[in-house]
Amino acid sequence: MSREPYPSDLTDAQWEQLAEFVPVPKEGLQETKYERREVVNAMLYQKRTGCQWRFLPHDFPPWSLVKKYYYQWQGDGTFERALETLRVRVRVQSGREEEPSLGIVDSQSVKTTEVGGPKGFDAGKKVKGRKRHLLVDILGLLVVVFVTAASMQDRDAVPHLLREARSVSTRLEKVLVDGAYTGDVVASAGAATSITVEMVKRSDIKGFAVLPKRWIVERSFGWMNRERRLSKDYERTSASSETWIKLSFIHMMARRLAT
Repeated sequence: MSREPYPSDLTDAQWEQLAEFVPVPKEGLQETKYERREVVNAMLYQKRTGCQWRFLPHDFPPWSLVKKYYYQWQGDGTFERALETLRVRVRVQSGREEEPSLGIVDSQSVKTTEVGGPKGFDAGKKVKGRKRHLLVDILGLLVVVFVTAASMQDRDAVPHLLREARSVSTRLEKVLVDGAYTGDVVASAGAATSITVEMVKRSDIKGFAVLPKRWIVERSFGWMNRERRLSKDYERTSASSETWIKLSFIHMMARRLAT
């Protein structure tokens, strides 16, 4: 690079983990002006700092080009392929099977802005905006993300989460949830996917108590909270919201594999 690096830039080792997923430029008469690595670096800078597209620093490729590739790779499954492959590699590196057998589910309600798109009111959290439903594995790595209006009940997101998780892992046997995930819709979803949904209840002990394995998904939300782009939901569509979350975990796993 001819510019000074930003803290969010990929190292050479991290880029080696991601390069295979980034579509190469099509052959033609026109010479490629901007390296794909710099396009990815621009997305990671935006994820970390939370700036708008037009506010990307001028030493990155043009913001319009970065935005174009972001939505193009979102649509063609580039981010999804990177997420699934890197999760397998991190699990293997940690001495685990490629596919998870246990999942943990929880949700996080966040405020939205004036850009529009689906939104609602979470009466329990007193938040007007959207809700991020996550299913993670035992390492806290993202398996499924589902972004909805905040008014959706946690239990109503379970059928979608379990169906998607089953398509990712044939080994998945059990999913841990909290007391918000009750009712016939949860039981039916578990039966339809052959996944046991187990509720982990809070202890009767007064004060703070760490729930067995439930803390893992809370840590995953903590990782996401480091990204200013995810401090609120700034996106017009739920698909874009989900992609920024996927990109957050992709970056995190690339760093882990590169160490």
